Amino acid sequence: MKYALLVHQAQEYFDRPKDPAMASAGRAYGDALQAAGLLIGGGGLEAPQTATTVTLRDGKRHVHDGPYAETKEYLAGFAIIDAPNLDVALEWAARHPLAGHASIEVRPLLGSHFALGTAK
Repeated sequence: MKYALLVHQAQEYFDRPKDPAMASAGRAYGDALQAAGLLIGGGGLEAPQTATTVTLRDGKRHVHDGPYAETKEYLAGFAIIDAPNLDVALEWAARHPLAGHASIEVRPLLGSHFALGTAK
C-alpha cells in the first residue's frame, strides 16, 4: 500500500536559517527509506509564501498568491512510500528527523489515478 508522509511545520521553522545538521539527518532518513525498499519519491517544499493556489469557480480560474488556507502549520515536505501496512508506515513516520517538532501526517494514497513509480 502506498502512503504519503506529509510534514507540517509552523511558519517559524520556514523563517529560520537552514540547519546543516537537520539537512544531513533528512538525507540519512531518505537513504534509510531507500535502503529499506520503501521510498517512491518525495521532497521538501519552499516556504508557504512562495505558493500559488488555483481554484475554479463557476468555470473561471482564480489564482491566489500564497497558501489558500489560513492555518498555524503549513505543508513543508512529503514522501511517498510503499509500505506493507499502516503500522510500518507509522514506524517510519516516527523516525522522520522532524517528528520531534513538526507533525508527520500519514495518509493512504487513493487508488492509482496517477502513474507512480515503484519502490526498488
